[in-house]
Amino acid sequence: MGSRPLRRPHDAIAEIHMFGSRGYQWVLDADIEACFDRIDHAALMDRVRIRVADKRVLTLVKAFLKAGVLTEHAGLKESDTGTPQGGILSPLLANIVLTVLDEHVMAPWRPGGTMNTTYQRHARRAKGLPTWRIVRYADDFVVLVHGHQPDVETLREDIARVLAPLGLRLSPAKTRVVHMSEGFDFLGFRIQWRRKRGTSQWYVYTFIADRPLKAVKAKIRAMTHRVSQANPGTILARINQILRGWANYFRHAVCKHTLNNLRHFAEWRVIRWLRKLHRWRWKQFRQRFTTPSGRWLPLSMNGTVLFNPASVTVTRYRYRGAIPTPWATANHA
Repeated sequence: MGSRPLRRPHDAIAEIHMFGSRGYQWVLDADIEACFDRIDHAALMDRVRIRVADKRVLTLVKAFLKAGVLTEHAGLKESDTGTPQGGILSPLLANIVLTVLDEHVMAPWRPGGTMNTTYQRHARRAKGLPTWRIVRYADDFVVLVHGHQPDVETLREDIARVLAPLGLRLSPAKTRVVHMSEGFDFLGFRIQWRRKRGTSQWYVYTFIADRPLKAVKAKIRAMTHRVSQANPGTILARINQILRGWANYFRHAVCKHTLNNLRHFAEWRVIRWLRKLHRWRWKQFRQRFTTPSGRWLPLSMNGTVLFNPASVTVTRYRYRGAIPTPWATANHA
């Protein structure tokens, strides 16, 4: 998944949720160290040549890789490895080279493989052998394992060997083996196996991770700094864009409480900033933003109303299974 049509991060999260609910409780939470900076050009071009035969296109791709990077002092730094971060082709090229990892890890799931059918997977587990599945979005991936911790450690070493010829390696500090009950962060979500409150049943839950919540709060703080003299209507419009996009991305998590807390945080940041900006006392502020009966009005300035992230409907994102590519069904006649 990732950098391809019809795919989105929520498909990766839904796949983890589905397999985690079916016994894949051990997780290799992997991180490729400086993925975009270390991809070997020769290995990458070998993968591109598998699908592209036009030498003009291959020459153009190679020129893109070797173009170099402008430094902050207007110098040119040669690029012997990696793809330029921010380059229009970089996500696509990184995705191409990482298909080597997909093909290796998922080889047993293909026709003729040892884990191709449900019967074969059950038979392996009955013999004490593990089954596994990789879930990847761009350069972020996890490997779910139905087995034991030593099985995950073995897979970790195997994946490191596969990545080495590509010029890549797993980050020793960020790559870890965890049980689903401990939880792990992936694509901004916190995924954890928990007991449902009031019952003895355990389920896989998807929450919002701490990092994106801290990041969105930091953005709101920066725009509502007490000494800011920016136009209130412009600031509210920008905050609305951030809150609306953020809430819609995370609306498939268990997040109603988090969204309500974010609403409270944003409102009070704006209230404190407006009071400081206009030098309003609390009584003056209440008179402006309440009705004669004392009911609070929505926070608004210059016709722009502060968006309430808690108003976003929280829904479950359903697993879509195998998602066909548009090229598989396209009519090129």
